[in-house]
Amino acid sequence: MSTAHYAARPQAPQYPGSTARLSSRSSYPTFLSVQDSVLLQLSWAWRGLYDAFRWGTVFITIASDAEIRANVYKSLLLNSLSLVSIYVFDLLLLPLVKDQQKWFHRNIGWFYQVLWLFPVVGVSLYLNGTWCTIIAKRTYLLQHGGRPVASQPASYTGMLKAMATSAYRVVMVCTSVLVSLALHSVPVVGPVAGFIFLCWVDAYYCFEFVWIARGLSLSRRMRHLEERWAYYFAFGLPSAALCTWGTGLANAALFALFFPVFIIMAMHARPVPLDPYNPMPPMPSSKPEENEVIRHPSPFIPIRLPIFAIVIWINDAIVKVISVIGGRPIVRHKAASRGRAFSDPSENVEDGDAGHVELRAFNNTATSVSSKALPLRSTNGRVNIGGRRKRD
Repeated sequence: MSTAHYAARPQAPQYPGSTARLSSRSSYPTFLSVQDSVLLQLSWAWRGLYDAFRWGTVFITIASDAEIRANVYKSLLLNSLSLVSIYVFDLLLLPLVKDQQKWFHRNIGWFYQVLWLFPVVGVSLYLNGTWCTIIAKRTYLLQHGGRPVASQPASYTGMLKAMATSAYRVVMVCTSVLVSLALHSVPVVGPVAGFIFLCWVDAYYCFEFVWIARGLSLSRRMRHLEERWAYYFAFGLPSAALCTWGTGLANAALFALFFPVFIIMAMHARPVPLDPYNPMPPMPSSKPEENEVIRHPSPFIPIRLPIFAIVIWINDAIVKVISVIGGRPIVRHKAASRGRAFSDPSENVEDGDAGHVELRAFNNTATSVSSKALPLRSTNGRVNIGGRRKRD
């Protein structure tokens, strides 16, 4: 008996149920429009510009504490002396000795620079860094509560760590200045690009004391600024504008003159947004059974700009050369495989440990206050958007 062969019956197409369609639609991220994202960036920039002009807060802080007032006065007097010395040379001595035939007259400007101008400016910049550190610590204490802590006797290891931290900061300052000068030399767009970069550099050094006091490492400081680029650009705009219309030494003296003021403003500032990847409050869902809708910034407006990528790359190269000369092997940071790499030597040298050790005595007191001042939004509902992840 033969077996009958029957044609296979066509199968009806299978469609996912309504529950599956709803779950996939709800899991897809919701983005703000380009216009809304631009308006958000502009509002954050306006907030940074507002925080950079809070002169009333500066006057109240200086008048309320004798230690801050004394260090601000010392910085004001010494940097004013530097400015007067610079402009005496530029406006008085140079026109007098111009086109002179005698050897002494032709070289009097050189003698003035070597014997007076460079020593005065160098000493003022060095002492200004010390005074600004005292102003920053005292302002931080007054803002977050607690009493000044007596300085502990420095150990040999602590002295080495402080020296290494200072050396790395000097290298980073020099690298930032060189990058800014290199940008200025680019035709057409160079001056504007150099000025914009200088705004971010000035903002970084104004907020560096706050970040060190809170224990942020170098990579976290960089990420914090690069994810809030609009705010920090506007905050650094006034100081950068003050330091671009004179000569090189005059610009450095002007920045040192106003640096304590901007440190006090940075201590009282509140950078925005709190969460760059979720800047808007969640939108209520149309259906009670669904979660709140989280609105992410538009993909066409960058959340993070690699502002200091070149600076960190140069610093890593310098640290690598120094480590090779010193015979110390290089061990790459764990973030090296994720694009933005920081070498262990640079991270260990300038990770904020030195400043964190000095401020650890009152950091516990400030933790509860600062946590109330800066509430963090829950990120349980945050959606991972492809490559738009936070990277160190």
